[in-house]
Order: sequence, then C-alpha cells, then structure tokens
Amino acid sequence: MKQGLRTSAALAVLMAIAAPASSFEPDGPHLVNAQRNAETWAAEDAEIDAKLAALEEKFGKKPNIIYILTDDIGWGELGWQGGGKHRGTPSETLDKMAFEGMRFWSGYAEPSCTPTRIAINTGRHPVRTGLLTVLWPGQVDGLSPEEVTTAEVLSEVGYQTAMWGKWHLGDLPEHAPENQGYDYAYYGLFNGAPDYWQASYEDQSGTFPFADFPGNESYLEEAGIDLSIGGYIGRKGEGRTPIEGAAGTLSPERQEAFENESISQITEYVKEHADDENPFFIYWASYAQQIAPSQEFIDHPMVDKNNRQASFMALHNKHVGQLLETLKAEGIAENTLVVWISDNGPMYAFWPTAGYTLLRGAKGDVLEGGVRVPAMAWWPGMIEPMQDPMDVIHVTDLFTTAARIGGALDKIPSDRITDGIDQTSLLLNGEGYGRRQFMAHYSADVLGAFRYNDHKIHITEGHGGLPGMDFYNVKRDPGEKYGAAYPGLWVVQPMQKLLGMHYGRVEQFPHREPMTPEEARLKAQSH
Repeated sequence: MKQGLRTSAALAVLMAIAAPASSFEPDGPHLVNAQRNAETWAAEDAEIDAKLAALEEKFGKKPNIIYILTDDIGWGELGWQGGGKHRGTPSETLDKMAFEGMRFWSGYAEPSCTPTRIAINTGRHPVRTGLLTVLWPGQVDGLSPEEVTTAEVLSEVGYQTAMWGKWHLGDLPEHAPENQGYDYAYYGLFNGAPDYWQASYEDQSGTFPFADFPGNESYLEEAGIDLSIGGYIGRKGEGRTPIEGAAGTLSPERQEAFENESISQITEYVKEHADDENPFFIYWASYAQQIAPSQEFIDHPMVDKNNRQASFMALHNKHVGQLLETLKAEGIAENTLVVWISDNGPMYAFWPTAGYTLLRGAKGDVLEGGVRVPAMAWWPGMIEPMQDPMDVIHVTDLFTTAARIGGALDKIPSDRITDGIDQTSLLLNGEGYGRRQFMAHYSADVLGAFRYNDHKIHITEGHGGLPGMDFYNVKRDPGEKYGAAYPGLWVVQPMQKLLGMHYGRVEQFPHREPMTPEEARLKAQSH
C-alpha cells in the first residue's frame, strides 16, 4: 500500500500549504473534508453558536464538561448493545443514560490503555506525541510536558479542572496530572495488574495470576522498582502527596476502595462548584473494569460470579447513577455534558475474568474488537434522547469538542497536528451531522489500518506488485469476517490519495521523537 506515497505526500503538502489558515492544524483528510463542506458547516456552526449562547445566558457561564473513561469494556458489553444482565454484567443505569441521550454505534478508541489516555487528553494519536507504549511500574518516560491537554486548553478560558482515576501517563512529577493542567487530581499510577503482584507472591495457591512475582522487597532490591506508592493526590502548583490507606496501597482491595473514594469526592466536587462563577471540567478515568472484584456486588443475583469484572461493572453502574443524580439535584444537568467511553476492547488474558466484545479481536488489536467501543453522551435539554447514530466518533474528538463547547478552540496549538474533530454538530443536531470520514488506527508507530466512510483497509505486506491490504465494509461486516484484497481493488488509488494526505501532514508537522530508555533515565536522574 505504501508504494507511491511520497508523490502523493508531496501533493498533499502543496495542497495543505495553499489551504486557508485555521485555528489549529487537522490531519490531511480532515482538512480536505472541511474545505469541501465549508459552506454547510459554517451555517451549522452559526446555529450551534446561537444554541450555546442561549445556554450560557441562562446559566451565566459555559457548560460544565465531564468525560468518563472506562477500562477494557468491549463493544456489545453494555445492555443497550445486547450485553448487560444477559452476560452477567448488569448495566441498567448506564443503559438509562444511553437512552436518555445519544448512544454511539461507531465509537472508537486507541487499541490499548495508555494510548487512549494520550488521545483523550491531547486530541492526538500517540504516535505524534513520542509516547508509544503502555507504561509499567519503574518506567521513566511519560506524556511530554510539551503536549497540551484538554485541561490546559480549558484552564486558559477559566475552567476549573479536576481528574480522578487511572492516570497511566507516567510516574514522574513532570508527567503528573497536576503538572498537565489539572487543578486537582486523585490518581492511581498504574493499571490493575500490579494490584495482584504481591498478592500472588503471598498466596502461592494459584488463586492470583502472577505466581512468579518475587515479592515487593526482592523486586525493589533486584529491579530498583518501588511499589509502595500506588497513587497520589496532586494540586496544581503545590505538588503531590501519596494516597494513604487502602485506596493508595497496591492490593486486590485497592481498586474498589479507590473507586468508592473517587465517587464520593466527585459528587462533593460537583456540589461545591455547581454555583461557581466558572464552569468545571472533570476527567474521570475509572478503574472499571479492571481485574478486581467488587465485594459489594459480587453476590448480586444478576452478576456472573466467576467473572470478577462483572461485579466491578455493577459498582461502576451505581457510581455513574450517583453522579447523574447529583447533577440533576444541583440543577445543572442541562448545563453539563457527560460523555462515557471505553478505552479499548476487552482483555481476555484472565478469562473468565474479562470484558467481552461481539467483534473480532481484542485489546491491542486494530481489528474492530480492539478499537470499536461503547460510547454515549448525555446532556438533558441539549442532546435529544433516544438517538443511536452510526456517525463515526473517535476518542481524540473529545479534546476538540471540549475546546469548541468551552470557547477555547483558539487555544489549541497550531504548531502540531490535532487529530480530533469538533463533533458538537453531531451532539446537538443528531445523526448525519458527524464530521469524521477518515480514521487512522495505529499500533505504536505503525499504521495498521485506516477507515474512510464504511470502508476499512488493513495494511499487509504487498507481493508481486499487488497492494498489501485486506478490504472490509465494516457497516456490512462489523465482525471483519470477509476481508480480501480483490473486492477492494477499486479503492487502491483513492486510498493511496488519503494516505498521501495523511503522511504529507506528517512531513509538515513531524512526530515528536520518542525518548530512548537512556534519555529517559538521564532525564529522570536530573529531577
């Protein structure tokens, strides 16, 4: 597929240079789509501006924005997608939220957890940021301070910003949320696996999945990795302090304690700031659903007792209900956009403790099962209920959409590519008003697949001069069961053009260089 890309890329560069200036720089295919629809979108945007202005006049401030990012919940897992109690993972409150607003059948994330956290916070594919891997305890790389986050953009226009949950974007202070735009942060450093390492060492019965872990003391002595701190409380300009007690100590009990404390703090935060002069932005990166059970719901009659994550889903379902009821009780539901999305498809490594997807593939894959995820948006009075659009929305879009709704589009940097598309028109106008036609699916720094409208190309090795690709129509075949090159030969040249536009913008705005392990180590030692 890459044959001839240089020529196409050069053409794309010329095209982009001649393009009218915008407040930020989109990817090549998005730039062309925006130019093609400029007149239509300008009319839509004028109507959207009027709606948002009326809302601001009513409440005296911009809308509050809450993004809920969950973990390893696959497409088809929630009740509204055919899962829920039918699969032993009851999700009645999440389903109610979906039907009261907009449920996205074509929601997409990155293939795994750290990459999606980069995407939702920066509006950029991870390959552009120089952070390409899922992070583990002891690593010293993380999200570059040169990246600009949703919290930083919104802070510039007066938003109060806070985050709770799984940060997973680096352990060092310069990577921490309190130094990446968040006024307050209550966060865990790692994913859920380290919660079970010491427990596996102490138990040795096979109950826990990491039987060969040498124990925390030996790990510190041999590898120099200290697991005594599982999370921090950070405040902008004040540094951070370790979370004390069960919520801050790595163990199988930590995640439930952490989530219970998080929702307690989140609801209090909403109550405290509901009547403030300035709006708030909350990023809640829930641990639902990692590999820990919820003791509160493990005996729930609708919960699959042999799937520990199922009880955690029930706990998260309860917590989301508490948040939405608090917004209603405080009278600010109409002035608060809430978006819920999973970070990637399910991880089957600990089956039967696992999420699930009806699609082919899983976490780590650029197949639909790895990147297509449940997502929904709730905004009473602004988003009409009972909507289920097929329009494509990607997790990077949440960055740009937040900037638009918050009046901060001009704060997005123009010295880099922003992959996120403003999807405010989709939220407020409904199906058919989405603005995304093209989507790139990266695995680390490799473009593994890309989509244009309903067509998806998996890039493979070419042979004999023939293009290397598998071609799918993912509307007709969401399970990607019937892919082959020959039915898609007609798309070879159009897709080459798209890739030329995409790679041409990379030539204009090169990716941030990843740090080598030695560079990261030296940087860590300097702090």
